[in-house]
Amino acid sequence: MDLAIIDQSQPGVSQYHRDLVKCVLEYAGQYMKLPDNTEMSVTFMNNEEIHRYNREYRNIDKPTDVISFAIEDDDDDFPLLPDEEMGEDLAKNIGDILVSVDIIAQQAEYLGHSFERELGFLVVHGFLHLNGYDHMLGDAEEKEMFDLQRNILDSYGLRR
Repeated sequence: MDLAIIDQSQPGVSQYHRDLVKCVLEYAGQYMKLPDNTEMSVTFMNNEEIHRYNREYRNIDKPTDVISFAIEDDDDDFPLLPDEEMGEDLAKNIGDILVSVDIIAQQAEYLGHSFERELGFLVVHGFLHLNGYDHMLGDAEEKEMFDLQRNILDSYGLRR
């Protein structure tokens, strides 16, 4: 997986936590059998900045833990490729995840587990949204997404 990690948070996310995010998301991509050339980004930020995104793009005037911006591939403006093999080689960008490091710390403390578990939980949660899962569509969809999320995290080794 081609993963861009951007850190806009203050005082910044440790290299250990950046590496953890990379490993967890690469594992999740393999777990879901995504192509190796899948692209995405994760941006770490503080509450003030994620609050701005939440207000601007979701009309919710408060900070949140994670926001996912999926990229839709059904673009009618993109020309059809005559060679199917060539199309398979093109990278597929699935989107961007924004994560509040402030809320990771708050939620980890509140839930009584590690910062690493909460970090893994939120990036996998956002990753699943980028891949079309949505727990807000109904009970069956919520169960499917949360079961998959738990299975990925547990098999990776980030248990509650």
